[in-house]
Amino acid sequence: MRLHNTQVLIRPLITEKNSLLREETNAFVFEVHSEANKHQIKTAVEELFAVKVEVVRTTIQRGKNRRVGRHLGKRRNYKKAFVCLRDGDSIDFFEGV
Repeated sequence: MRLHNTQVLIRPLITEKNSLLREETNAFVFEVHSEANKHQIKTAVEELFAVKVEVVRTTIQRGKNRRVGRHLGKRRNYKKAFVCLRDGDSIDFFEGV
């Protein structure tokens, strides 16, 4: 499936653990399209943020079972990408705030 670069990246995952990872290893975490491969993720990040990507690692995050009262449900599965950037490159998600 051919995806446009704006369709590959869904949103950045900003958590406390991911912030520590960003400070220690210059790696950023994104939720990506479930059918996107590592090459598509790399080119999308390089073109959208004007940085140089060294390594891309992906994983499937399985949805958790949730319960509301007596009703059972399940969160959806999603694909997560860990993108390591070259030294000196950075992405600022909060530049307009």
